[in-house]
Amino acid sequence: MSRPQRQPVSERPQDLPTKAELARLRVAYAKDRRLAYLGHLDLISTVERCVRRSGLPFSIGNGFARRMRIQFSSALPVGASSACELFDLRLTRRVDADEALAALRAATPPALAPYRAAYVDGRLPALEAWLDRAQWSLELGPACPADELSDAIESVWRRGEVRYLRGEKEKVVDLSRTLLGFQVGEGDEGLTVALDTRSGAGGALRPQVLLDAAFSEMGRPASDAPRVRRLRQGHEESGRIVEPFGPFDTEARAPLS
Repeated sequence: MSRPQRQPVSERPQDLPTKAELARLRVAYAKDRRLAYLGHLDLISTVERCVRRSGLPFSIGNGFARRMRIQFSSALPVGASSACELFDLRLTRRVDADEALAALRAATPPALAPYRAAYVDGRLPALEAWLDRAQWSLELGPACPADELSDAIESVWRRGEVRYLRGEKEKVVDLSRTLLGFQVGEGDEGLTVALDTRSGAGGALRPQVLLDAAFSEMGRPASDAPRVRRLRQGHEESGRIVEPFGPFDTEARAPLS
């Protein structure tokens, strides 16, 4: 009979620190365009391997699976890159944030290398639920006249919703809640679209979904593989946008997820 494996920690679960008592390191990193087609689950496993290689004293959960205590911002659409991805890592002891960032950078491929790290309040809600605002940039190439695309997006927005199929299931996006603004421009390489979006319990707006609806409104075939990039994430609170690294207000926080 094989010998049972030792648990990562020897303490009893009831004696281990709670989430709020652990140091919570928030890390910002980019997802380079050449990794735009890396799926979210593959991204998670890659980052977890990098954390292990970094040598940081990460915390392990008390549940049956004994997983690393790490939380990520919401998944990017497949094919989208980002300048503002985030994860929160729980540490068993506090390490200088600059030293932790250097260790993570040394252990991470350049296309996913973190560029900022700082400690945040341990009782903040989970990143995926807390980050509810995003700004996007879309590069379409010479797809159509800019004013025609702008009018089409405006027309779709006025209808108030977009319906689309995801697999065999119809999805409905409430544009009155999820689309806050847009701007169509024209550069040397063609059209660009800037979007300001909000996510919540009712769902989120994927830029490609809005773009497909706009081209359908124009009676044109969908734009061929536009470059989509998430530029900024934040949290909407009392009429202002709170940046991922604060400053945060001092009111009581929601319970930990």
